Amino acid sequence: MFLNYFALGVLIFVFLVLFYGIIAIHDIPYNMAKKRNHPHADAIHTAGWISLFTLHAIWPFLWIWATLYQPERGWGMQNHMPQSEPTPDTKPDLDALSKRVAELEQKLAAVQTSAQKNTSEQ
Repeated sequence: MFLNYFALGVLIFVFLVLFYGIIAIHDIPYNMAKKRNHPHADAIHTAGWISLFTLHAIWPFLWIWATLYQPERGWGMQNHMPQSEPTPDTKPDLDALSKRVAELEQKLAAVQTSAQKNTSEQ
């Protein structure tokens, strides 16, 4: 009789350990994302809970998603060039934009002065 109760206790213990172990494992990507200040940490946490219903089929993708973001360098998918000096291929674009801004400022000043003249005449 004692062995029956002991076996039942072991069975319940094993069930609880498996249950909480699965929950702890599914939370690993979320904990990583939270530690790295991931911008999508809440989405990773929600997807982790959804992965429980898909038998953790999407769990490896959540792991990858959580590890892609690095707090010191972002997603790490672009080349970080020093921003102190523009590259030669962007220099003409900057010159064209500067010229366009100067033209728009002149037009705005002309419109403002004509509007002030109209209001002072009335």
